[in-house]
Formats: sequence, C-alpha cells, structure tokens
Amino acid sequence: MDEVFKALADPSRRRLLDDLNARNGQTLRELCAGLDMARQSVSKHLGVLEAANLVTTVRRGREKLHYVNAEPINAIAERWIDRYHQGRVDALADLKKALEQEPMSTDEFVYTSYIRTTPERLWRALTDPVFTKQYWGCEFTSDWKPGSTMAWEQLGVKLEDSEQVVLESDPYRRLSYTWHTFTPEFAKSAGLDDDVLAKLRAESRSKVTFALEPVGDTVKLTVVHDGFDPGSAALEMVKGGWPSILSSLKTLLETGEPLPDPA
Repeated sequence: MDEVFKALADPSRRRLLDDLNARNGQTLRELCAGLDMARQSVSKHLGVLEAANLVTTVRRGREKLHYVNAEPINAIAERWIDRYHQGRVDALADLKKALEQEPMSTDEFVYTSYIRTTPERLWRALTDPVFTKQYWGCEFTSDWKPGSTMAWEQLGVKLEDSEQVVLESDPYRRLSYTWHTFTPEFAKSAGLDDDVLAKLRAESRSKVTFALEPVGDTVKLTVVHDGFDPGSAALEMVKGGWPSILSSLKTLLETGEPLPDPA
C-alpha cells in the first residue's frame, strides 16, 4: 500500500484522479488539455498512478484510454482499514465513495486487480460454477467456446437466452461474453420493482471482457464491461456491485475464502 499513499500524496496526481472521476476514459492529450502542466509531467504522474494501480489503461486502436481504478482503495478498506486512526479511515472512506459511486461520464465499467495466483487458476475461477458460486453468488454453465450459450443460475432462478453467449474464449488469456437476460423471475428474486425491470429490459445487451496477463507471481486482471446505453440502469448496478465481487474473487484465490455475503 506504500505506492498508493505515495501516489495520493501529490496534489497534481489527485487532480488527475479528479479529472478522470469527472470524465473517465481520457487520452493523455485530453488530460493535458485540462492541466497547466507539460505533457511529460502529466505522463510521469500517470505512470506513478498506474504503478499504484489507481489508474488503469485500455487500448482502443491507436489510443490509450485512462480510467480510475478503485481496487487499491477497496483493498485498504476491506483488509487493513482497522490499522489506521479515525482521520485516515474517514479520508479513505470518502475517497472510496468518490471512486466507486460518483457518476462518471462514460458508458462502461473498467477495473484492474493484481491477484497472487496463476492464469490457470484465475481462468478456472471465472469459468467453473463451483468457484463462481463462492464469490459471485451465482453459477455460470457453458462449454466456453465462442458462440456457445451460457446459463446463469442465481437466487434459485436459471437464466438462459440464445443471445446470452460466449464472444471470445482464449484460455488463460481472454474471456468475453454478453451480459445476462433480465427476466421477471430474476427481478422478483433480486427484489427489483417493475419500473426498474422495464428499464433494464429496454436497454441494449452489454458485454464483459476479462483480460489476464501474468506479471511476476501475480496475474493482472483487467475487466471491461461495456456496450451500455447512456444513463443505463444496468451500468449503475454493475458499478455498485462489481468492485465487491472482484475483491471477493481476489480474496478467494489468495486466501481460500471469499469475502462474506457473495450474493
């Protein structure tokens, strides 16, 4: 965590995080335009933030987009927060809330975590229903071949749909699939009212991509969930719930036990 506190100690780096929190997914050129700072200096500050995992990047063609990443703050809050005095606890809680809950002007969710595991174990955790039930609270069933359907079973409800399919499957490296179907049965089991269900069912189907990259004795997991409509209700649900799910995945692989209450 030393890298995180070092990165947050500089006001220019905090300003960069503020800019990304206001509008996520910016290029270096866009970030430079909002700061009275040389491009080289902005690039160096971004390097420090990336090294601390507070910022993650995704390549889109020739461009490299920068996103705020809440994972390090989750790690502090969920594992070590009781070691800090109340003033630091309050500051971390405020930052955690800002990183996870403030609306960002982007129609996607991006999250990066470094997990002390192997690509093979992480792949199994993403595809084996015995694993997914532990940290996600649901079971995914598929042969994990491109074009194959996948079934979702959660809270006693099974979700299957011809458009709920695997898009990419490169074992131990990359997995992508369309997001699940919202049915009345699922809404009832999850406690969603009719208005929310109607909005979810009217939205375009999104997709999620998991990219696995070995880094020393860890695996860098980058999750990109995109394809949402502007003002998407599904995206707000993802932003609210997925950081905890992904933190639980990391904890399960590193300790053998998920975080409490995966559902």
